[in-house]
Amino acid sequence: MRHYKGYFIDLDGTTYRGKERIPAAKTFVERLQAQHIPFLFLTNNTTKTPAAVVQNLADNHDIHVTPETIYTPSLATAAYLRDRARTVGHPFSFYCIGELGLKKALLDAGMTLEEVTPDYVVVGLDYDVTYHKFELATLAIKRGARFIGTNEDTNLPNERGLVPGAGSLIALVERATQQKALYIGKPQLPIMQAALNEIGLPPKDVLMVGDNYHTDIQAGINAKMDTLLVTTGYTKPEEVPKLPVQPTYVLSCLDQWQVI
Repeated sequence: MRHYKGYFIDLDGTTYRGKERIPAAKTFVERLQAQHIPFLFLTNNTTKTPAAVVQNLADNHDIHVTPETIYTPSLATAAYLRDRARTVGHPFSFYCIGELGLKKALLDAGMTLEEVTPDYVVVGLDYDVTYHKFELATLAIKRGARFIGTNEDTNLPNERGLVPGAGSLIALVERATQQKALYIGKPQLPIMQAALNEIGLPPKDVLMVGDNYHTDIQAGINAKMDTLLVTTGYTKPEEVPKLPVQPTYVLSCLDQWQVI
């Protein structure tokens, strides 16, 4: 184990499983706080605002942080589109399938909502998704809107098991439009680059901590960061020997990690 100046920490499956607590995650965060080591909760969940994520962590998991420690594909997508808008000299319009966390981030970035002829269609996890929403997204992309997917997670771990994730919804739109989405969230680089800008550290000084090899660990590998796979969620211990690129570290519990 070596000293890291900062940490990226996944939420679903790493810090908690739905409403189920993972006690070692709480003590891990408290050890980082005690040593004043900066960290970001780097999640692929776009449904909640950072303030709502903080409230959930406090109320349901007794983990106490600030909204500034939460970074989501909603924020990374907004940052990506804000940068592109500066390049072209005008804000974009958008239609999105998603929850409040995604919509608020896009609106806060200066974008305007448009259902028929938006510049961009952004698709994320939506617990109230309907055929009509898929129809609007598909038709807008067919008319020429550019297509962004927040993240590729096909499933999310919670207390009931592995439920459908944003990637499953995005795949439907990809099939309906015959177009591949531009993905922002883990394991893709846009969210990693944006998060590194937020924490203000180079990749070599940050450890990516997560439970899902295909999103969390692969994101770290893609960003040339060291990685810590904790087998409390998606990726099981028996799968580790077969992984194509091994994580830097593999643990069954975050209590086994020394913060130095």
